[in-house]
Amino acid sequence: MSDEVVTEYVTLSCPQTTVSGQDGNRPEIRVQNRLYGILDIMHSEQGALITSGGIGMQTFAYLRVSTAGQTAENQLLEIENAGYVPDAVYSDVVSGRVPAAERPEFAKMADALQRIRSPKKLIVSKLDRLGRDAANVMATVRTLSDIGCSVRVLQLGDLDLTSSAGKLVLTTLAAVAEMERDILIERTNAGLDRARRDGKILGRPKALNQDAAAAIRIELDRKIPVAEIARNHAVSRATIARIRDGQWTA
Repeated sequence: MSDEVVTEYVTLSCPQTTVSGQDGNRPEIRVQNRLYGILDIMHSEQGALITSGGIGMQTFAYLRVSTAGQTAENQLLEIENAGYVPDAVYSDVVSGRVPAAERPEFAKMADALQRIRSPKKLIVSKLDRLGRDAANVMATVRTLSDIGCSVRVLQLGDLDLTSSAGKLVLTTLAAVAEMERDILIERTNAGLDRARRDGKILGRPKALNQDAAAAIRIELDRKIPVAEIARNHAVSRATIARIRDGQWTA
């Protein structure tokens, strides 16, 4: 920790943050914030670290919807109805397939959580708000647990996923998800084998038959441009090029 007060590094994710003054020559200042009250900010070259400052448990809420046409208000209402009053709310409009660490608002929230040194907890309405699959959820919970943040999921009876019981539930869910994937793969392979035995041709249907390919060769011999031939036959120029080069097969 440097002995120099570096005020330009005081950048918080929290709204309405104001600097109220420096405290002697110590590498800290006092910050008044609407959400967190009076906080001590300890400086380093990497930025400001929020210390406890005499405040209690901080509650964060994370919401996620897949499209802009959806609203996250119901998720927030569910959290509030469960008795929680979030100090800060972060909401992403992003597909559930995107890992949590790559979501803009989740990343901002994680940064704020890491800076806060007082007790903190994150509330989500459902487990799928935290990640794209069981493995990603487990990685997200592990990351939050490492920075001292508990994670509570209302869908699981307000279970804390960082507790022993929560870790057991996550491990069980991951095992079930893996089993379901294995079963799906087995069923898919069995269906493909049955189709092959029945003589069915698998894969995407051919865009051209032999007669169409013969017509294209005639057009190529007439020096008609490849782009025009492709447009006339509703196929790609790459397909026309394969016919021209003798690489196309029916």
